[in-house]
Order: sequence, then structure tokens, then C-alpha cells
Amino acid sequence: MIDRNFVLLAPLALALSLGACGWFGGSSSSDTTNVYCPPPLTVQDAQRLTHFKDGAGRDPRDIAFEAAMIASGTTCQLSRNQLSVNLVMRISVSAGPSAEPGVTRVPYFVRVINSGGAVVQGQEFTADFRLSSGNPRGTSQEELSLALPYSQLSDLAGYRIAIGLKPTQEELNYNRRGRGGP
Repeated sequence: MIDRNFVLLAPLALALSLGACGWFGGSSSSDTTNVYCPPPLTVQDAQRLTHFKDGAGRDPRDIAFEAAMIASGTTCQLSRNQLSVNLVMRISVSAGPSAEPGVTRVPYFVRVINSGGAVVQGQEFTADFRLSSGNPRGTSQEELSLALPYSQLSDLAGYRIAIGLKPTQEELNYNRRGRGGP
């Protein structure tokens, strides 16, 4: 025999459990944040950089260092009218035959692009390494905090984050010829 109280309370229990799972339009803040958290996009021609020593030579013996953007990711936190983005990038560098003692500075950039394709935030940085014959390779983890404003949640869907190493025009041409890479 079925208990009469069970029959009366079953629909209420079902509605409460479905509501807790996100049905009926409800969702948790974490789910919403994950949906709108923009993953970083590495610009194709800016994924690798081959830097030469000063002077006219451009053969493999003239390479000071080679660098690559090897990983990136974002985590986000949603608050009122702002999405806080923590951007993490990993940059790898290898000393070349013409590496000089001291600090090796690898330039990189970050650009926030809106849904219309306009750059709304952008900055250039350097990742610094101490390379030597005893330590010819290095990896750096670079972290940045970005704030993306919005008036409606749907505004967040259009944001993109472009990242990459910042080659000179000569280094970019070298990359495009398909020779760059650590």
C-alpha cells in the first residue's frame, strides 16, 4: 500500500531536486563563470621567436635564443558588472650559440578583443631568464589579472584574449619562413 503523505510530497521533492540541478533556468555562479571565461588564443605568427645577436649575420651560429609560448589558460571569477580573469602563460627559452651572459628578455603581449574585433585592453611585457652554458634552457610562468566589464552577461560572450611572443619584423619574417623554434 502506498502512503498518502508520500504521494502528496513526491512532486514537491522532485521539483526541489530538479531546481537544485539547474533546471527551470537556474544555474550556479560557477557554471556561468566557466561558460563566459575566455580561453587565451595564441596568435599563429607569434607562437615562436628566434632572436639573433646584433649584426648582419643570420645563420644558425648567430642565434642568441629561441623561445616558444608552450601553454596558456584562464580561470575566472564573476562579480557584479565585472569578470575577473587570471591568465597564466608558460614561455620556454633555449640559448643559442650566440647567447650573451646576463638577462635574456623575451617580449610578449596580451590583447583583450571585444565582440566587434576592437582591442579594448592591451599591454606588452617581458619574461626574464638567466641563461648560461651550464643552464641553457628555462621556462617561465607568467600570470596576469584582467578585468572585463559588462552590463549584461551576454556581453561577456564576445571577449577574446590574444597572446603571443612579440617578434621584430625581421624575426617575424624568419618565423614565417618556417625556421623558428626551440
